[in-house]
Amino acid sequence: MSTRYVLIVSHTGREDSLLAGTEVCAQLSAAGIKPVMTLTERDAYVEFSRSQVAPHEAISNIAVLDKEVDGKELEVVMVLGGDGTILKAAEVVREWATPLLGINLGHVGFLAESERDGMSDAVARVVEHDYLVKERLALDVRVIVSGHEEFRTWALNEATIEKSARERMLEVVVEIDERPLSSFGCDGIVMATPTGSTAYSFSAGGPVVWPSVEALLLVPLSAHALFARPLVINPNSKLAVEVMQRSTGSGVLWCDGRRTWDLPPGARVEVRKSDLPVRLARFRQGPFTDRLVRKFSLPVDGWRGPASDANGA
Repeated sequence: MSTRYVLIVSHTGREDSLLAGTEVCAQLSAAGIKPVMTLTERDAYVEFSRSQVAPHEAISNIAVLDKEVDGKELEVVMVLGGDGTILKAAEVVREWATPLLGINLGHVGFLAESERDGMSDAVARVVEHDYLVKERLALDVRVIVSGHEEFRTWALNEATIEKSARERMLEVVVEIDERPLSSFGCDGIVMATPTGSTAYSFSAGGPVVWPSVEALLLVPLSAHALFARPLVINPNSKLAVEVMQRSTGSGVLWCDGRRTWDLPPGARVEVRKSDLPVRLARFRQGPFTDRLVRKFSLPVDGWRGPASDANGA
């Protein structure tokens, strides 16, 4: 039987995450699965293990990604942390589209599938291949300056154009499918996916979009304009935002809060649906409504459910 490989990605700056990762490595190793980490994370675990009363033998079984294990061999990524750690993991395995399974050690952890108290069960489900894989729309993002592509990246949650200086307003013009929509001054523009509709876009007043709905979102930030409402757009459309030459300030592009690029006046950011989705591992097929209620602690007191029929069925 060929060796099975599971990548572990965690927040190595937190002791609870390191302890959780050590437990996961031990459980995977006991099941005959090889835990894998990036070199930086593996070294952090080795150092942490040495600081304990007795080094944990599971740490010595960790393989190093790209040195001992090719990314194409990874079966799944177990992510220990909040949404930020999941976004970091998505970046690590982007080219292989390896499924991500999040175990929430943060606060909301909207992208995570399990909580800390369900971690052992989550590992057992991975061992048994007992999970589903769902695809999530991602964004392809380009920065064009003077007609030349200067930067290209991607985003799972959102691509955000923000002003660089607090005291300066950013002057932009928004374009949909190569037609101008509106120009205005603002603090920025969020271009998001349905997955990102519960992240920055949500905080900016954008709508929550069910992940089964393919769409692109555009949400202006503090726009000085009569028409600057959040927009839900066809997923095959191309969105573009230009930092106008008359803008007194420059801008900055942030993708998932992790990848960034400066935008001088005249810079153009183009966003469209990526050909490569992000894949999330899920344990249940429950409705998205239940996830919203659970993650946001929404009040549902008084709900009685659908009325029963006349026969009391």
